[in-house]
Amino acid sequence: MLTVEKKHTIQKRIRLIKKDIIEMIFKAQSGHPGGSLSLVEVLAVLYFHDLTYDIRDPKGIDRDRVVLSKGHAAPALYAVLAEAGFFGKEELWHYRQINSLLQGHPYLQIPGVDATTGSLGLGLSIACGMALAARMTGRKQIRVYAIMGDGELGEGQIWEAAMAAAHFQLDNLTAIIDRNNYQNDGATEDIMKLEPLKTKWDSFGWAVLEINGHNIDQIAAAFTFSRQIKGKPVMIIANTVKGNGASYLWNKPSLHYTPPTKEQLEQTILEIGL
Repeated sequence: MLTVEKKHTIQKRIRLIKKDIIEMIFKAQSGHPGGSLSLVEVLAVLYFHDLTYDIRDPKGIDRDRVVLSKGHAAPALYAVLAEAGFFGKEELWHYRQINSLLQGHPYLQIPGVDATTGSLGLGLSIACGMALAARMTGRKQIRVYAIMGDGELGEGQIWEAAMAAAHFQLDNLTAIIDRNNYQNDGATEDIMKLEPLKTKWDSFGWAVLEINGHNIDQIAAAFTFSRQIKGKPVMIIANTVKGNGASYLWNKPSLHYTPPTKEQLEQTILEIGL
């Protein structure tokens, strides 16, 4: 359970992270703002409440692992890693620049990044391998988290990995779906119907929890729940708003990979509360 003090600290960090995301995308004039902003609360609770890691030893063998399968949300991951202290915040302002540390999608050379991703559909398979390897090497305390977009669920490999995770009873694996209901070309339900989504994952043999992906108490409780489940992997369906914190992005899939204008940047910083 989150204490009042810790909850206040996380909420403050969330505002700073959202500001960093929108500013780095504006400076780069490239990136995916909507799908990055919808994920901030989940990542903030994960990194500042739940995960085991050491910023002095980013590749420490006993750390928990995070696979950002929806790699286009890299700005959210980078902003969280910088806030956690894996690298200096000045790196954010070189995002997507030639020869910079922070490329358009996560890759292993970045401190704090556990998997190179970007081609949608691969992340859950990678996470399954990590979870199985942790068990086989006797490191049962290691937890692995895979974060997917809802549009990504149209990839067949996701469902092969879903079957494998249940078959191998990977109870050290937690997957999170950023259920913001939009993908590059429109609403997910128009492009490839996903509902009933919870029922699908139930039928694949997962323990499934559906939450408000912007409510940090619910997110923290979901991660606590995932640690208590034995014998099966856990799926957290996080219902979110694409572009949360930036109203100019709401219900506008055409802005999926469009950087903000100066006016939209200033408006968003005000809406975030900074």
